[in-house]
Amino acid sequence: MASARLFISRMSPICTLGSPTLRTLFVAKSTSCVEFNPKDRFKQRLDEVRQASLLGGGKARIAKQHEKGKLTARERLELLLDPGSFREYDALKSQRCVDFGMAEQSVPGDGVVTGTGKINGRRVFVFSQDFTVFGGSLSETHAQKIVKVMKKATDVGAPIIGLNDSGGARIQEGIDSLAGYADVFQQNVLSSGVVPQISLVMGPCAGGAVYSPAMTDFIFMVKKTSYMFVTGPEVVKTVTNETVTQEALGGAATHTTLSGVAHRAFENDVQALAAARDLVDYLPLSYSDQGPVAEAPEETAGSSTSSQSASLKYLVPRDPNMAYDMTHVIEKIVDRDSLFELMPLWAKNMVTAFARVEGRTVAVIANNPIHLAGCLDIDASVKAARFVRFANAFGIPILTLVDVPGFLPGKDQEHNGIIRHGAKLLFAFAEATVPKVTIIIRKAYGGAYDVMSSKHLRGDVNYAWPSAEIAVMGAKGAVEIIFRGQDVERETAKYTERFANPLMAAQRGFVDAVIDPEDTRARVREDLEMLRTKKIAEVPRKHSNIPL
Repeated sequence: MASARLFISRMSPICTLGSPTLRTLFVAKSTSCVEFNPKDRFKQRLDEVRQASLLGGGKARIAKQHEKGKLTARERLELLLDPGSFREYDALKSQRCVDFGMAEQSVPGDGVVTGTGKINGRRVFVFSQDFTVFGGSLSETHAQKIVKVMKKATDVGAPIIGLNDSGGARIQEGIDSLAGYADVFQQNVLSSGVVPQISLVMGPCAGGAVYSPAMTDFIFMVKKTSYMFVTGPEVVKTVTNETVTQEALGGAATHTTLSGVAHRAFENDVQALAAARDLVDYLPLSYSDQGPVAEAPEETAGSSTSSQSASLKYLVPRDPNMAYDMTHVIEKIVDRDSLFELMPLWAKNMVTAFARVEGRTVAVIANNPIHLAGCLDIDASVKAARFVRFANAFGIPILTLVDVPGFLPGKDQEHNGIIRHGAKLLFAFAEATVPKVTIIIRKAYGGAYDVMSSKHLRGDVNYAWPSAEIAVMGAKGAVEIIFRGQDVERETAKYTERFANPLMAAQRGFVDAVIDPEDTRARVREDLEMLRTKKIAEVPRKHSNIPL
């Protein structure tokens, strides 16, 4: 075009383009100069940069990612989000480091794909680290992209989902990389309790990088390909002379069964992403959102005389010392096939799960007598307390099922702080202002009775089944203390008749009613509907001080 303008400017003033010859000459001249058009050159360059961004680290590194059984950052987002819903941010944003030859290695997008999309039609924000670009290492630019979508999620009120697959800080950038981590951590804190934060660890997550997922609400991991640790096997070997593999030190099995860091583990990326979609379906978009309402299955909607409710009276053994699986009881109270358990392999004596009642999300907390007789211990207390606090932060009603013989005794529990950790659960239930419905299924002994969302901790509706035993302790232990071993059998029978039932609690108003098991679902449904408009005035203060 510049050549064409120069050509026209040099024409005689009396010349015009009205002449067919001149028109033909002008068009020919313009056409021959297309290759020098700056706009066209920019468009070509833009297409090349966009293509480079899509390819990440290149075809060879993508192939290596697939060889490890891992999907790429973009493939993961395609599975996580509804088809065609993803809108990317900062696809062309690049790192600014010039040290150590980094200026010649810049890749558009800088190793993380960020943006927004939808899951089953509901808005979410996402970032997905790309291990094919500098091993997914975090740079100043990389961190800026993550913080940007986290802020956007908080501003508009939508969950943030992070897909972690990173070797850690980008060493070439030094302090800028560390500053980037701190910026991400700060935004994690600012978003906490405002929008749900979900982390999927789908590759390495080591060093300081672990603390961002640790501050999110839920962590999913992939078996054999993901791991989390503050110091790796090499450092452990140097400092302690221990030899340990990455998998044993911080793999999915370790964190879902031993440490309690992660909530669920899956066989591969596809399963983990599918589970993340399922989890989002239970969650409100933000603390101010009313939450999703699913269609209640026809068979469970309505009458308490359905076969699902009727079977409840057969699930709990008449012998109070016989174990049973509490999840079977839960499944008969909530909507069919709606139970989504979290941390099922850690602290198995406590069940924490999302479920639905008449299509609406509830948070279920329950002792499980099939493990440790349902006792409260350190891990169970921490597990339940965190879940209660999440439910309270996002306005999710809490359904508590109680069968607890007390706190687990033992030197290890005492020395490791059962007093402090048990207080966390007590504090969480007492602090919660969401609707709270509690059902005492069988045992509710001692301080554990108080802790498990009792009427004394602002429980809204508290029921007991006829099989409930609400007392300071079991009959045998109580009689041995009271009567000093005299007439044990006779006094035990008398104590059992008087205290091993819910009558006294009902007379004191500590339970609102003693209900038949088959009426439980109908009662829970009605109570949760009644409590939707519940409001409690908070005590003015900056914040409470839970015993961390």
